[in-house]
Amino acid sequence: MAEKPEDLNLPTAIVGRLIKEVLPEGINISKEARAAISKSASVFVLYATSCANALAMKHKRKTLTANDVLDAMEEMEFPSFIEPLKDGLEVFKREQKGKKDAAELKRKQKESEKKDTMKKQREDGEIVPEGDENTPVSENSAPLETLEEGGEPEESAPVAMES
Repeated sequence: MAEKPEDLNLPTAIVGRLIKEVLPEGINISKEARAAISKSASVFVLYATSCANALAMKHKRKTLTANDVLDAMEEMEFPSFIEPLKDGLEVFKREQKGKKDAAELKRKQKESEKKDTMKKQREDGEIVPEGDENTPVSENSAPLETLEEGGEPEESAPVAMES
């Protein structure tokens, strides 16, 4: 919960930007009017949240859903807000899906690039330890078969000591 009442207000810069976007060019707004709109918007958000929370609690849930907010708009007697909110929610869902799909595509491309790099390293004769195809062996390491046959690695090669 907020410690001070001012903490419950929406950021004035954002509210100011929203006001500018909806007003026609050349129309000015006083500081008092901007403050009144900002305070009204904050009160509306708090009221809508409270109503949506009451609906969630009524259904024995602790998480507010978009449907709780839409139902709260109906309960608050703002039915004209419901369709624009639904449209906005659909746009938001499409954007989120697009971001998720883009992230998945990027992950797959990275994975493919990694496999291509490993394939090229194998073709170029670089040694890749068995069971760990993602980590190339450094040039100073002794070949795996030399260590398994009881041979000595070169002096400059790092050797793991058994305790």
